Amino acid sequence: MKLNPVTEKFILHWGEMGTQWGVNRTMSQIHALLYIIGKPLNAEEITDTLGVARSNVSNSIKELQHWGLVQKVSILGDRRDHFSTNTDVWELARIIVVERQKRELDPTVQFLQELMDSPEFEHESSEVKARIRETQEFVATVTTWSSEMLKLPTKALKKILKLGTSIKKVLR
Repeated sequence: MKLNPVTEKFILHWGEMGTQWGVNRTMSQIHALLYIIGKPLNAEEITDTLGVARSNVSNSIKELQHWGLVQKVSILGDRRDHFSTNTDVWELARIIVVERQKRELDPTVQFLQELMDSPEFEHESSEVKARIRETQEFVATVTTWSSEMLKLPTKALKKILKLGTSIKKVLR
């Protein structure tokens, strides 16, 4: 599949953005392709379009499926597996935030709690203990806040996010 220049630039940028977030470039580009095209593609189409190795596509699709970002779909009359993603950017953001919380924030909250519960914690300086407690409280608060925000309907979430500067003025 031949991509138009804007579509190609979008996919390339999404890949770069992914690497900044610690995600494999090819995985990010596959997700971008499925998102921007908005229709299911099979692995061969993805391979040909992006010019990447078939094995890389297979591994990246598996990882995207683990994230809940890509689903396997069947196409009538075609025996190959096809893959698609949600085209609602707000829903994609929700999925990504939930997955990052599960993979990064939740284990950090648990780890910090285990540190605080360990017998060795009492032997640390008061400064170290205070910083660990503050860090645990911060990460737990951010996780709770984002979890609650993700429960809101998209319309409400958009309003809250757009209120950012107004809220800042009110708090002064």
